[in-house]
Amino acid sequence: MNRGGGYTLSRLEEKLSDLKGKFPFLDVGCLGKSFAGREISLVGIGEGKKSVLLVGAHHGMEWITTGLLLRYAEEYCRAVSEKRKISGVDADRIYETRRVFLVPMLNPDGVELQINGADPQNPLVETLSETCGGDFSHWQANGRGVDLNHNYNAGFEEYKSKEPALGIFGGGPTRFSGEFPESEPETAALCAFIRREEPRLLLALHTQGEEIYADYNGYIPPRGGALAARMAALSGYRVARPEEAACYGGLKDWFVSEFRRPGFTLECGKGVNPLPVSQEAAVYASIRGILLSFPTFI
Repeated sequence: MNRGGGYTLSRLEEKLSDLKGKFPFLDVGCLGKSFAGREISLVGIGEGKKSVLLVGAHHGMEWITTGLLLRYAEEYCRAVSEKRKISGVDADRIYETRRVFLVPMLNPDGVELQINGADPQNPLVETLSETCGGDFSHWQANGRGVDLNHNYNAGFEEYKSKEPALGIFGGGPTRFSGEFPESEPETAALCAFIRREEPRLLLALHTQGEEIYADYNGYIPPRGGALAARMAALSGYRVARPEEAACYGGLKDWFVSEFRRPGFTLECGKGVNPLPVSQEAAVYASIRGILLSFPTFI
């Protein structure tokens, strides 16, 4: 079906293979596997010890963030190969002193459901279909009906107590946090990687709203506020706080509270999710300065 020409996992893998052919120094590996057994791609660029991490497609409808990270990877790699500057700094110098990790699509099962409306690889697809009336076009959760960006250990129990009032009683299209923090293979794999690698900065790409979130329960790590302001200046986005239900269990929330290091959620573009592929170039242009500068923030 492929609603709107979105980024399926197969399209992601084809693009990564193409980039690897063009730029042999690009590292392409596997972060782990999804609930339905799909590989979660992990991309590495650079040789430095200081690392940053950028994550896309936590949510099924937000697959455009995969395309945004792929555009960034290609532009960065081309600048390295051509020995050009990025944000006023020699790209090969950034490559030598920084390590950029990308997880372009954390939730391949959810993306598959949203784009194709079914998933023969997922044993729960019929049960999940009942939770959304057979219409997966607004699917955000993973292949088990868990919203991955509520599945991190940051205010998890508090949010769990609020779920009934929000009409959430189990797995479904969105906002169900799961049985316990990191219950899902996708979040468990990402958290294990972060604990092992300990990146200096983290950026989670979502859609939409043209906003930047930098705090967790009012706490912003040292330099976090200044970096958020710099990101706003580079993009025209505004620094804001999410609505209350979105203030719990997110990747940025967990990273900020666990490591006391700057982490950000970037709500890319404006419109109604899923943002159409036709907006990808314009959205990338709006956040390009942030992405290209991000490794230089450390």
